Amino acid sequence: MKILFFGDVVGQPGRQAIKKILPQWQKKYSPDFVIANADNLAHGKGVTENTLNELLEVGIDLFTSGDHIWSKKEQAVKLLENKEVPLIRPANMSKNLSGQGYHILKLRTKKILVINLIGKVFAKEEYDNPFKKVDQILDLEDDNFNAIIIDFHAEATAEKINMGWYLDGKVSAILGTHTHIPTADAKILPKGTAYITDVGMVGPIDSSLGADKQRALEMLTNETPFRYKVATGPVEVNAVLVEIGKNKKSKSIELLQETVAF
Repeated sequence: MKILFFGDVVGQPGRQAIKKILPQWQKKYSPDFVIANADNLAHGKGVTENTLNELLEVGIDLFTSGDHIWSKKEQAVKLLENKEVPLIRPANMSKNLSGQGYHILKLRTKKILVINLIGKVFAKEEYDNPFKKVDQILDLEDDNFNAIIIDFHAEATAEKINMGWYLDGKVSAILGTHTHIPTADAKILPKGTAYITDVGMVGPIDSSLGADKQRALEMLTNETPFRYKVATGPVEVNAVLVEIGKNKKSKSIELLQETVAF
């Protein structure tokens, strides 16, 4: 079984790039499921019904998210409370918030569990312990899955790496998101779990993590408030292709990178 996972999709440039590249990659790689992180989907922060539908129509099966999911709160609440919408938010956010932290995807005889977590280290908000939360979910759900995929949306590389060691052999893949920079450590851990510290973004190349670089430089050099604006120009598409074999063990993980110009 093959899982195609896109990192943080940034604004309209990211959405346009997905619409252009996904049909090509579906033919080339024949993934069984396609997942994308939607934390920056609408104007660089958060998600809306229209932006979500735009990518559902092109073939995304499920959307994970992160710390920006509440940036457009009314839209987020509406989407997360609708059980027909394949959007989840980090499971270790407050249980009083709308939505679910994991989702089960099914295709014929194949069934995968996708869990969304968020890191505590360097976080501005207070979140529950992601290590304890993932244990709770794995204990709650039965073991009748062909694969278990974790999107760990976190800032600190050490926190992500240690989540990898903690869950090695218990899940099929741990895929890091949030920092928007692809890391060079895609690998299979000793007990069969695919791992990468950060998949990277689907966003403009000439940017500051997808944002207008000039505005970012003004903030850093002049110490002024940052006025967010999605950058323009060619887009870097970062994703991973994970192949999973028997007993939920991963056989391979490959970092896919391509530039899309409009």
